[in-house]
Amino acid sequence: MSEEIRNVRLEKAARFRERGIEPYAARFERSHSLSEAAALPEGTKEVRLAGRLVTFRNIGKLVFARLQDRSGSVQISLEQDVLGKDAYRDWKKDLDIGDIVGVGGEIFRTKRGEITLRCDTVQMLSKSLRSLPEKWHGLTDREVKYRQRYLDLITSEEAREIFRLRTRLCRSLRSYLDANGFEEVETPVLAPHASGALARPFVTRHQALGVDMYLRIAPETYLKRLVVGGYERVYEFARCFRNEGLDPTHLQDFTMLEYYVAYWDYRDNMKFTEKLLKAAIQEVTGGLKIEFGGHEIDLDGDWPSVDLFDGLQKECGLDRKSLEDVDTLKRAARDRGVAEEELSTLGRVGLIDVLFKKALRPAMIRPTFLTGHPIEISPLARRSSEDPGVADRFQLVIGGWEIVNAYSELIDPLEQRRRLEEQARGRDDERMVKEEDYLLAMEYGLPPTSGFGLGVDRLVALVSGNENLRDVVLFPLMRPEDG
Repeated sequence: MSEEIRNVRLEKAARFRERGIEPYAARFERSHSLSEAAALPEGTKEVRLAGRLVTFRNIGKLVFARLQDRSGSVQISLEQDVLGKDAYRDWKKDLDIGDIVGVGGEIFRTKRGEITLRCDTVQMLSKSLRSLPEKWHGLTDREVKYRQRYLDLITSEEAREIFRLRTRLCRSLRSYLDANGFEEVETPVLAPHASGALARPFVTRHQALGVDMYLRIAPETYLKRLVVGGYERVYEFARCFRNEGLDPTHLQDFTMLEYYVAYWDYRDNMKFTEKLLKAAIQEVTGGLKIEFGGHEIDLDGDWPSVDLFDGLQKECGLDRKSLEDVDTLKRAARDRGVAEEELSTLGRVGLIDVLFKKALRPAMIRPTFLTGHPIEISPLARRSSEDPGVADRFQLVIGGWEIVNAYSELIDPLEQRRRLEEQARGRDDERMVKEEDYLLAMEYGLPPTSGFGLGVDRLVALVSGNENLRDVVLFPLMRPEDG
């Protein structure tokens, strides 16, 4: 059926050419956007509009249609008495929903009171060869929505608003950082080492250099090189890549906002994080309450801080001594559905991390800073002066999702080398490589620094009330349809 429709529309495009009308125009001069046109007073003349036809209603010698552009929509009318009998007949016959047209004419108000443009000129700008999904239902197949996002955007105002919100949110975050003395930079996406986080990398081949390269896991070590070089407040919106599992809360390619501030520790960072996110969300949504996962989450007030071990004691009923025992931790993890195959690969720190994800994090709905992470899972973080077993680190959890990971940076180059060497002895898919150039940079002196990593996709999902990250990414990675 779709090929039949396409063939009919190809014939219509050919008929336009036969009449001397190019069905794919070079440009069109608009006088107003469609939302501006909808606000014009009746009687306004010489109005020139352009957009996509999304409805088309033929009632004899009159056609009512609706044009849509990025700003909104407006009704137009094609009338035989205005266009002339032959022109009206041809346009009525060869226009289709989905076509992009330019029109000119006068604004009037219909008997029902709707602002409408009475067209005295019509120009084909781009002939659509495919039929759109039915306007009032849009796309219901999620896979088609992800593969053909352009159709989702044409047919769904909700989808368009999600991505406008994303743009506004990123703009607001940038504005707040810029106003606080931060400088935005770009660092390499293609790197000789897989560094910056514990994750399996994507590997590619640089033919000219004859070496394997890696898509960046995180921009961290490059941004900290810049701190060494004198960038005391630096940030990047970084596209990152991790060759790991895919689920509604994880994507293999995603956007991170990372920043680093010289002379701060993680406590300074925690205070600024709360101010940054409150300011951005307030500006974008007009308030500090969001709906997510069936909860109304109030972001107002001071955000509490919870120690990881205290939280596990509360949620799992384990005292501090029990959290030192691997067998006890395994039983607690088993009770929360962790598979035996996974349990067999985990040591004490890994079990604590799993219990955090299974038991503690889902219970953290209100914005909460989680502190007191074991130093073993924080190879780039500073060791706490009060408790050498934990890192000066925090995670921000909202709605059961980790939104931010941040810490006081490890700035001792010898201790950093020791930890990276220890990490390098781990499993291939978990280790962090020893990056000599970064260690060299540290030896020139990295000032006391605190860094911050925000999952931009997760924040957008949280603020927009979407529980699947693919719904807030324009073109999520999909398995090719041809296999």
